[in-house]
Amino acid sequence: MKVQINPERCQGHGRCYDLAPGLFGEDDEGYGQVLGHGVVPPGEEEAARLAVANCPERAIDAHEET
Repeated sequence: MKVQINPERCQGHGRCYDLAPGLFGEDDEGYGQVLGHGVVPPGEEEAARLAVANCPERAIDAHEET
C-alpha cells in the first residue's frame, strides 16, 4: 500500500500525523506530509486507512501496490 497527500487539498488540520505518526509528519507550516516514499510498512495499513478516513479535506489517497 502507498499513501500520498494532495497539497492543494490539505488545510493543515493535522489528523493524519496525529493518527498515523509513523506515516505522516508536518512541514514547517503545519501541513501534512508523507514520510519516506509513501510506502506503508507491514502492520501500518490500518493506521493509513484511519488517516484517509479522518481527513476532513479528503486530501490523502491510498492505493494498493500491484
